[in-house]
Amino acid sequence: MSGIDSTYTLRARLWKWSGGKGAWFFITLPARTSREIRLVDAGPVRRGFGALRAVATIGGSTWSTSVFPSSEQKAYLLPVKASVRKAEGLVEGKLVDLTLKIRRAG
Repeated sequence: MSGIDSTYTLRARLWKWSGGKGAWFFITLPARTSREIRLVDAGPVRRGFGALRAVATIGGSTWSTSVFPSSEQKAYLLPVKASVRKAEGLVEGKLVDLTLKIRRAG
């Protein structure tokens, strides 16, 4: 990531979405953070379905990922993979402290 990235430190709750094949775990970014990402980082052109590249850190775990806009929740969603949940002892409903670096769209 480079100097044009934005860094956010936040606390939000882990939740589980069940649908299709299996379950997925997400953190919904707070409204204020989502609004700032939309205004500062997303840029005027939306590619694909508006996903933005990111690097997330929870505890001692850091991974490359993307955040996705949810029109239903009017916020960005961060998927949290199983290896991170296991390494950090995360369960559904847990409040999670995280740092998120967003790569600005160009």
